[in-house]
Amino acid sequence: MPDKHTYRADNIFAKILRGEIPCHKVYEDEHALAFMDIMPQAEGHTLVIPKQNAMNLFDMPEDRWGPYMQCVQKVARAVKAGMNSEGLLIQQFNGSAAGQTVFHLHFHLIPRWEGVPLRRHTGEMEKPAVLAANAERIRAAL
Repeated sequence: MPDKHTYRADNIFAKILRGEIPCHKVYEDEHALAFMDIMPQAEGHTLVIPKQNAMNLFDMPEDRWGPYMQCVQKVARAVKAGMNSEGLLIQQFNGSAAGQTVFHLHFHLIPRWEGVPLRRHTGEMEKPAVLAANAERIRAAL
């Protein structure tokens, strides 16, 4: 399985970081990039990835955690405020047995509302116009 090997620079998030694949960007600084999940489990589902090549939390250098997690927190606040959600689900998977499918460290920030079920993450891709509008709402809350 991919999670038993070294970091692979051909993963989709590495390609997004290099600008080889487009994304609906929410936030970027020298430590992290946040963008809309194209198969969102809820409106406003955002991913935050480090610019550090790390497959999962076990591979991330200790000295990089602080700046990266500050970005995760900053974006999480903006997702909650921008989407006007009642709560926020934060998910992070480590290894295929835990459900990780892209082997670049990332956090899922998923807005939650009482009584609204999560969609399947392997479902259909969201319309680009919806992703762009949600990204704008979140950027406005930063």
